[in-house]
Amino acid sequence: MNGDWLIRGRDGRLSVYLTSDDAVLCRAERAPGGSWDAPRRVGGDQRVHPVLAVGHGVDGYAHLTSWRPTAKGEAGLVHSTHFRPLLAALDWAPLGHPARKGDRTGVPAVAVDAEGRAHVFVRNTATGLSMVAQKEKGGWDPWRDLKGRGVEGPPVAVTGESGRVEAYAAVPEGVLHWRQPEPGAQPVLAQALEARVRPGTLRALATSPERTTLFFTDDSGDVCAWRPGAKPAPVLPAAGPGPVAAIRTELDGHDCTLLAQRSTSGRVAFAAYPTEQESAGAWWSDSGPQLPADAEVALALDHEDRVVAATLSPSTGSLLLTRRKAEPGLALTAWRTV
Repeated sequence: MNGDWLIRGRDGRLSVYLTSDDAVLCRAERAPGGSWDAPRRVGGDQRVHPVLAVGHGVDGYAHLTSWRPTAKGEAGLVHSTHFRPLLAALDWAPLGHPARKGDRTGVPAVAVDAEGRAHVFVRNTATGLSMVAQKEKGGWDPWRDLKGRGVEGPPVAVTGESGRVEAYAAVPEGVLHWRQPEPGAQPVLAQALEARVRPGTLRALATSPERTTLFFTDDSGDVCAWRPGAKPAPVLPAAGPGPVAAIRTELDGHDCTLLAQRSTSGRVAFAAYPTEQESAGAWWSDSGPQLPADAEVALALDHEDRVVAATLSPSTGSLLLTRRKAEPGLALTAWRTV
């Protein structure tokens, strides 16, 4: 999965998205902060590959993208919108293929602009990045080749506080960054960072009105933060091999960035620091039970703007959840299976 698969919907309910053999499933709170329903298939009866990218708009709607088989050895991207967690999502709608036809080219990424339009990014057959975006009045624009070369691992997409969409992708020499010059425009390749980046460890977060921050793990094993136009800053050694989950939240009256990652010990590690102030330092604190090796971690804010952390194991389907307590610091409730 790629993106924030733990989402607070427009009605305040939390929902999670997960993949099965040939479908995307959703679980949601029956009421904000309440019990959870059983997994439900989303997007209709159409079979899809076990690949999922999730984007989340300011309107609270979830945008889902996956690959579906179209012919032997070929696949096409599909998109669905989920307006409210307890309602049925729209059926999968075809987006086509960045090369018109062919097999899967990589894991897609989705971002949603200030107007609620989804932008889907995926590696293309030339190893660059391609994008298709929703039109303002319905339908989709043609596929656009955003150039670049050597994309490795899933790209990440993010919407800044300005409402403009950005994308990042790892390449052998570092990271490529695309940004919309203005709302509604096609993203352009804006900057390249020279760094030794581990593919599959990218995570992006809007951190100020004009800036987004990319988190990645470098070859030395450090989680680094990069804002285009500046140099990357090491935050702390990575707790584990995968990407961090990241969210902004208020801790003791301060705007902080909270990171979470499955650690090599098998538990969830948390670290927080003042947003965009990596020099302040951060350190990991483990929480929760031992998790399967494939467990993924996500962060969100609930209907009371409390931090919620979730872990999901694709192999077992086990979903665990914890929330921040109403007390100073980052004290969490006991993890529970839902």
